[in-house]
Amino acid sequence: MFQAPHMPRNTEVETHAPVTFPQIAALSAAADAVAAEERRRLHPATAQALTEAGFCRYFVPRRWGGSEGGFPELVAAVTAVAVADASAAWCGALWATHSRFAAYLPERGQHDLWSRSPDVRIAAAVNPAGTAAPRGDGWVLSGEWQCVSGAHFAEWALLAVTLPTPEGPAPWLCAVPAADFAVRDSWDSTGLRGTGSHTVVVEHAVVPAHRAFPLAELLRGAGGPGRSRCHSVPALLVSGPVFCATALGAARHALEVWAAWAAARGRSGRDPGGLHRTLTRSAGDIEAAQLLLQSAAVRAETGVVTERTVASNQRDAAAAAHLLVKGVERLFRAAGVHACGDSELQRCWRDVHTVAAHRALNADAAAAAYASAVLAEADAAREVSLAGA
Repeated sequence: MFQAPHMPRNTEVETHAPVTFPQIAALSAAADAVAAEERRRLHPATAQALTEAGFCRYFVPRRWGGSEGGFPELVAAVTAVAVADASAAWCGALWATHSRFAAYLPERGQHDLWSRSPDVRIAAAVNPAGTAAPRGDGWVLSGEWQCVSGAHFAEWALLAVTLPTPEGPAPWLCAVPAADFAVRDSWDSTGLRGTGSHTVVVEHAVVPAHRAFPLAELLRGAGGPGRSRCHSVPALLVSGPVFCATALGAARHALEVWAAWAAARGRSGRDPGGLHRTLTRSAGDIEAAQLLLQSAAVRAETGVVTERTVASNQRDAAAAAHLLVKGVERLFRAAGVHACGDSELQRCWRDVHTVAAHRALNADAAAAAYASAVLAEADAAREVSLAGA
């Protein structure tokens, strides 16, 4: 098994992080990228390489042998794999993210997942679906959950369902082992085709109470015993930068592919000025997006958590996604018919657009959240000023 190096991260404790080892996963991902698109799922060797690189254990609590890693390192790792294959990077990012989700389970539930190994692949669907009938101290779960990335390789799935609570119906995440769910082939998307984001089907699976937790705890980043910084920040503070890292890697690869094509075309003397402008503007867009995502990841790692901090990360991730779409779109159009065939540039173009369509990167939602936070602070400052007058 690949072992990641010890890396200090603002604490006296050293941790494992998949910083130098995405290249290992990327080798498998790059070799299988075309075939993964055709079969609409990763090759088992790529899934294993991502696991060995440390993605699945990335946010697993240390007491279970996990890394409790940092957000900047994860953004860098996902980006590195996405240069090779966006679908592999997306699965790696989600397997890391879902280990963060599972850290909200009660202690006994965490034991069920990680007592044997922290390298457990966890799929998730956070949109409530299905039904849950009370039984004993838990529930009997049935239903279908769509767009569950990496479902074929998941050993567990965290599935959202609405449960009755003393405060009224509320969405909870229930941990279901692979033996209790089936995967129905349903994923046939424009981009991220290799993610295998198929439908998970559950029929009468028993979920004890210790394998469930309120989705609201994850969304607000509820603190608790044994929860580190990476486990106790709001979901919206981190989801955008981590997800957008896949688009960043795909865009960087698109730039590499396009530059090689442009170099050959430029030697023929055809409009070198136009090629130069396209290269410069798209490279600028991609590097600007990278700076935004790096800044957001550092903010998630070390910033004071406020409504404005969360909204700033939503803003920056959405802005980065827009820049990446713009940069890759320019490259695609400049390549003309050469990009329209079955090519690496076309695959990158499709992947970037698909990532940018994710709701975590929605520009309107980010704008509403940011404006609300900024204007609320302005109103509060105005009231303080008036009170002191």
